[in-house]
Amino acid sequence: MFEHCIALLEERGVTIQDINDCVMYLQKDHQTGISNDDVTETVKSIIRKREVQHAIMTGIALDKAAEQHILEDTMLDDIINRDESLYGIDEVLAYGICNLYGSIALTNFGFIDKDKFGIIKELNDHKENPDICHTFLDDIVGAIAASAASRIAHNQREVAVEEDAL
Repeated sequence: MFEHCIALLEERGVTIQDINDCVMYLQKDHQTGISNDDVTETVKSIIRKREVQHAIMTGIALDKAAEQHILEDTMLDDIINRDESLYGIDEVLAYGICNLYGSIALTNFGFIDKDKFGIIKELNDHKENPDICHTFLDDIVGAIAASAASRIAHNQREVAVEEDAL
């Protein structure tokens, strides 16, 4: 399922490096010396979780269905295609990812969701092709990045505590 989710992300224009860039952005003021390889492994570890894979598949399927106008409820189809600001179900799906990694992940998600950095901004704006819908995907990518940043922060904290104990 991991490879399937990577392929779905790539099909929608999202690479692991795009997510890495978001993680580095979230961690720039907090961690120094994090390698891109370490971030890649962390991002992949997030995506390897079954709940995250389910969120990726569900969110992308809903975005595609809205894009193709095949949702039975035309009002819902319109709401998703417009990414209506009071429609929060896309964030709720993303919270499911963040909840696996604690309050830091939720805080990071709130920040990057508001700030719209990197690929998240591109997915949200999609001005080049207004027929594309990324209502769920931009939040899923943000949640993966936020969760990876949280995991890095927790791991760095554990290392610091262990070093203090010596």
